[in-house]
Amino acid sequence: MEHRGWPEPGELVICHVQKVSPFGAYAELEEYGMQEGLIHISEVASGWVKHIRDHVREGQKIVCKVLRIDSRRAHIDLSLKDVNEHQRRQKVQEWKNEQKALKWLSFVEEELKLTPDERKHLDETLYNTFEHFYDVFEEAAFNGATSLGDLNLDSKWIDAILTIATDNVKIPYVDISGYATLTTTASNGVEHIKEALTLASAADVPEVSLEIVYTGAPIYRIHVKAPDYKTAEAVLKESSDKAIKYLETRGGEGQFFRHLAVK
Repeated sequence: MEHRGWPEPGELVICHVQKVSPFGAYAELEEYGMQEGLIHISEVASGWVKHIRDHVREGQKIVCKVLRIDSRRAHIDLSLKDVNEHQRRQKVQEWKNEQKALKWLSFVEEELKLTPDERKHLDETLYNTFEHFYDVFEEAAFNGATSLGDLNLDSKWIDAILTIATDNVKIPYVDISGYATLTTTASNGVEHIKEALTLASAADVPEVSLEIVYTGAPIYRIHVKAPDYKTAEAVLKESSDKAIKYLETRGGEGQFFRHLAVK
């Protein structure tokens, strides 16, 4: 589904170059019903542009920044030079994700044999809630039916979306490790350390796995796999804190190292 209305000034848009002239290039905005925008030669590249076709060519797909909009004249001013490489890559990836999501949505609608009116209702409900269709499937893959529970949709429609999301969305994960030294001179110290490790291994966080491996006295490696670094670091810290605090209450001691710098 295309975006409604006009883009906003400052917005990054996917453009398809249609015509290049000595003073600029005309490009269609793929996400906005192929409305046409102008990239003036002064906005093609930084510095003096001798040959405009050294920077932009007919048929090329590019990322531009919206500068100004005159809806009465149906005119959009665009800039190519104001988009850095990071922004370009990010926008292209977002656009590719959206194209994939549109295909997945068509699979759902075909499988359910939806009527045109039902398709319109489904599309508009999802768009108005998430704005990007890829977000629908990503949320469904991460959080299951709870992410779609508030939508006024038939349960069969939600089940179909969940199935497509589970089969197609690859949930990104990060792997990090930390190290804890656990020591005690108590006569039953081995039991204390075992209990400390049991407490440290209990990670009750969705989509997170935790493993503790003995690497050699008195060092234990804590390995965490989570959807993002913030969650992984939090679980890693909580795990090590549990082990160290428990051992300290039993007369032992411990230290945590984000990287193995102990001997």
